Amino acid sequence: MRAVFGLVLIVGVALAGGAVMMAKNYIEAHQAALARERAKGQQTMPTIDVYVTTKQLNYGRRLTKEDVRAVKWPKNAVPDGIFTSTDELFPSQHPNDARYVLRTMEKGEPLMAVKITEPGQDAGITSRLERGMRAFAIRVDVASGVSGFLRPGDHVDVYWSGRPPSARGEDRRGDVTRLIQSNIELIAVDQIAAADLSGAMIARTVTVTVRPEQVAALAQAQVTGRLSLSLVGAEDDTVAAMVEVDQRKLLGLGEIEAPQRVVEEKVCTIRTRRGAEVVNIPIPCSN
Repeated sequence: MRAVFGLVLIVGVALAGGAVMMAKNYIEAHQAALARERAKGQQTMPTIDVYVTTKQLNYGRRLTKEDVRAVKWPKNAVPDGIFTSTDELFPSQHPNDARYVLRTMEKGEPLMAVKITEPGQDAGITSRLERGMRAFAIRVDVASGVSGFLRPGDHVDVYWSGRPPSARGEDRRGDVTRLIQSNIELIAVDQIAAADLSGAMIARTVTVTVRPEQVAALAQAQVTGRLSLSLVGAEDDTVAAMVEVDQRKLLGLGEIEAPQRVVEEKVCTIRTRRGAEVVNIPIPCSN
């Protein structure tokens, strides 16, 4: 009986050992297959190091080495203007020349040359002006500045209010309000050019980006009347038509009719002398 029990025990141990060896061989084969697939994937999709942000970076922030890290990026999907080494981002020959953020970037976003300044360059509004555009400041207050809810990057319509000149030296319409510029972009509010502001801010000036001929128009409008801004919706791509309202149109009184010209009857005479008296005698008029 003991011999039978011992034989069963030996057979059981042998079977258990065989099962363990089979499981081990299966796991090793599976891991080897996974390693081959990983190696094959690395060979078919080459990657390079690309520097991305480690946290959200706001406009005007100084860029430091702690703000970036290198990640593997597919070589065939690398965007233009990226940085692949710390020496490109922070040149060793200019250790004291800092870079600044020009556009707000989220965590994990690749750093690009258009989003940061050159070493030693200030993050001024000149970097936000496109070719052929100019910056122009407009005076505003709590009413004309949309109650302080303007932000850099917003678009506004500009209205002029004042009394237009009259060719005859008089204007029967009084003051008028006219749309003079449509859908122009704000690049700064007071001295702040960052778009990520919180809450309302009552500004004294806003800076817009416009063409040179628009600068002349806005400058003339600002010295001859009062400018008001109207905020345009973020997704609004409509083009505003010509808008003008005077006092009579506002009150629904209609246009003033010009007085009819009275044509005076022309009288033709000749002068003749009758003795010592001079007499005017009416005669038919000729053209």
